[in-house]
Amino acid sequence: MSRLPGWLGRVGNGLSRMGERLDERREEQDSSAARDAETEAAAVRREEAAETPRGGETAPDTPPDTVPAPPAYAPAIAAKADPVAAVPWGIRVAAEAGWRLLVLAGALWVLMRAISSVQLVVFAFVAALLITALLQPTVARLKRMGLPRGLATAVTFIAGFVIMGLVGWFVVWQVMDNLDDLSSQVQRGIDELKDWLIDSPFHVTDDEINDIAKNLRDTIGTNTEEITSAGLAGVTVMVEILTGILLAMFSTLFLLYDGKRIWRWTLKLVPAAARPGVAGAGPRAWRTLTAYVRGTVIVALIDAIFIGIGIYFLDVPMAVPLAVFIFLFAFIPLVGAVISGALAVVVALVTQGVFTALMALIVVLAVQQIEGHVLQPFILGRAVRVHPLAVVLSVAAGGMVAGIGGAVVAVPLVAVTNTVVGYLRTYAQDNALKQAAAASAPPAPAAATAPTDGTPG
Repeated sequence: MSRLPGWLGRVGNGLSRMGERLDERREEQDSSAARDAETEAAAVRREEAAETPRGGETAPDTPPDTVPAPPAYAPAIAAKADPVAAVPWGIRVAAEAGWRLLVLAGALWVLMRAISSVQLVVFAFVAALLITALLQPTVARLKRMGLPRGLATAVTFIAGFVIMGLVGWFVVWQVMDNLDDLSSQVQRGIDELKDWLIDSPFHVTDDEINDIAKNLRDTIGTNTEEITSAGLAGVTVMVEILTGILLAMFSTLFLLYDGKRIWRWTLKLVPAAARPGVAGAGPRAWRTLTAYVRGTVIVALIDAIFIGIGIYFLDVPMAVPLAVFIFLFAFIPLVGAVISGALAVVVALVTQGVFTALMALIVVLAVQQIEGHVLQPFILGRAVRVHPLAVVLSVAAGGMVAGIGGAVVAVPLVAVTNTVVGYLRTYAQDNALKQAAAASAPPAPAAATAPTDGTPG
């Protein structure tokens, strides 16, 4: 019993020393963890200091959910290029221009469809513009002579349309009066042509000529219904022509009397930013149209007079109606002169023979050469100068789109458009220069302020 307390004391002492050792080990582990945390914090501070900009600005705090950067030993992966940057610059420019051209083409197509649905009204108004451009200087001259605006408009309107009506009546009268004589001369000319073909080196026989004539008669006989329907269509066309003439007359009357007020009202439809440019381009476009119409009338009149005199002295029948046709067809640039000249030569050929036709051809070519190289540059001048290629293409396009009316309107439309575009380009450049000069000019000195003590300055 005496040894038991000593043994228990030794066990207790051993347990005490064991607890002390465990406490020492726990303290050592805590101190090593603290050292590791301090080391890691110092490394983080060094990295943040290395990433801080030189200007002293601190980088924004990284959000807690940001994906950390890959370690330095990770393989580099090339970033994919932006799809826009991958497309070549030329293709991007072509695409940008392409969709804009598509939009313009669609707008033009819609405009042409709208115009074709009211084609009669459009042609009547365009004809009224051309006639007004021809007659308006007369109205201005009568007003300067002291006549009131209404009386000057009425006198010019009545005189102009009476003259045009008399010209049309004269042409119809001459054609109807000489129709029988012309038909007999044409028949005689056909017989002479037939004899010439038989005796010519082409070895054409009488039977072949008779077969050709028989085929023509059979063709006419089998197409009677088509000819009848064409006649009915001709009646419809005549009604439309009369309607268009009436619309053109009324439009001309109001344009002559109230053209300036109509132009001012039209300017109100233009956006305010573009209104000054359009207001300046309008009078210049009108002067171009007036110069074109007056110059074309003078040139056509000279062509008709000299070609008419030439074929009259060659004893070509219906010389005066042919001269009137030459005058009217001269309003179709290039094509009209060829058609009217060819008509005069054909009539001379079938009525007077080959020699007279050659002489008529020489007269037509001589007058047209003088007209193209002397009269048009001198009379029309630079105001309506259009390149011959533009004339040919515009006449062809106008004829394909709207027939004879489109061919007549094409060239003055191109001339007016050229004038308007040129003026608007110059106007935009002048505005840009003025704005640049205003931006670079020094500011104006401040005005002296008035005294505030109530005494007069």
